[in-house]
Amino acid sequence: MSAPLVHLRSAERLRDLCCANRGTFIKVGQHLGALDYLLPEEYTSTLRVLHSRAPQSSLEEIQQVIREELGKELSELFVSFEEKPRGAASLAQVHKAVLHDGRTVAIKIQHPKVQRQSSKDIVMMEALLRMVHWLCPDFAFMWLVEEAKKNMPLELDFLNEGHNAERVANMLAHFPFLKVPMIHWDLSTKRILTMEFAEGGQVNDREYMKKHGINVNEISENLGRMYSEMIFVHGFVHCDPHPGNVLVRKCPQSKKTEITLLDHGLYQVLQPDFRLNYCQLWQALIKGDMSGVELYSLRLGAGDLFPLFACVLTARSWNAVNAGIGSVPVTHSEDVEIRTNAALYLPQISELLNRVPRQMLLLLKTNDLLRGIETTLQTRASSSSFINMSRCCIRAMARHNRSKAQSRMSHLQITLAESMNLWSLTLYELFLWVKGSTMGHWLTALLAFLH
Repeated sequence: MSAPLVHLRSAERLRDLCCANRGTFIKVGQHLGALDYLLPEEYTSTLRVLHSRAPQSSLEEIQQVIREELGKELSELFVSFEEKPRGAASLAQVHKAVLHDGRTVAIKIQHPKVQRQSSKDIVMMEALLRMVHWLCPDFAFMWLVEEAKKNMPLELDFLNEGHNAERVANMLAHFPFLKVPMIHWDLSTKRILTMEFAEGGQVNDREYMKKHGINVNEISENLGRMYSEMIFVHGFVHCDPHPGNVLVRKCPQSKKTEITLLDHGLYQVLQPDFRLNYCQLWQALIKGDMSGVELYSLRLGAGDLFPLFACVLTARSWNAVNAGIGSVPVTHSEDVEIRTNAALYLPQISELLNRVPRQMLLLLKTNDLLRGIETTLQTRASSSSFINMSRCCIRAMARHNRSKAQSRMSHLQITLAESMNLWSLTLYELFLWVKGSTMGHWLTALLAFLH
């Protein structure tokens, strides 16, 4: 049997195992499905369905959770309650309902037994991974269990999710296109989260966007702006941007495009030193500054594996990294090369993931999920995404330098340098717009004619 068929058979068995055991197993399966830089395509494509096809709890089970948490029957709380869930995930499922005052809400209800079962699942998973590592020393995936131990209690606390949603809504309130559903605290507990109901299509649904006149480039650019702000400026990052958690729509009133961000259970808080080194690493990667790539990769714990780290982080070949990822377009052959090398360098990648700070692991997952959306929208590695990243990096570094400034003159110099750098990016963006416009094509043709 060929290697792809073996991978596919094993991936399907792993998917079925996750579905049978539910809860924590599905959550870890979803994480594995996002590891494009590490696993063969047969695994990632097979496990990715766990985001949208997780097992559902019955209506009786859901009613019991509501009784236990809110102390009332469905009819006492809602005028109507859709029995069929709008979505089922690893830890919970979401139903649409209407309150007695006429407001439509989405109610996220935790699967029964998940709380009690999760700690047992993690112990079992740890034992299985230790056994596999003993049989195959190159299989070093203990970081998966460490991450599950740390994140699972936070994701199981829906009050924590509600607070995260409010924090990110306030933090990014200056983005008019972003919508974060409002939380109904009077109908929320650790196991139930009631929020404003959000309409829209999934961010990877190109047919929906075409039907509703939504510009995919605008969506991709705005998504990049949001995440650059979260990562580089604030260090508070929504780490589960799979398509089911990112909805898009055209607002019926304003006719403007909106992005709705859902599922705020999993956030990564980046420490200031880590965030600043990460900023400078991305600036070096965009420019092709190899001494900077090496320096900041070393500071982030990659050691002598810094070339591999740069390739894993960007999902680009070493040739593209050397040239500067901001100036080299992605090709199909490069994608094939990346996947082939992922299989060849599995032991080194496992070693790298055990080396880097734990904060990096969720960022890598987030990068891969965002890259998957860009690939579907056919906007990957666009110049606007690198410009927005650079803008946020410049602002983050300037803010840090101002906090360390000893005098008003130093403070002023830093602010002026920040303004100059941001203006130069704006001028470059204008140049790219003119170059890609009809006027740009006309000028290019005229210059060629005169030459």
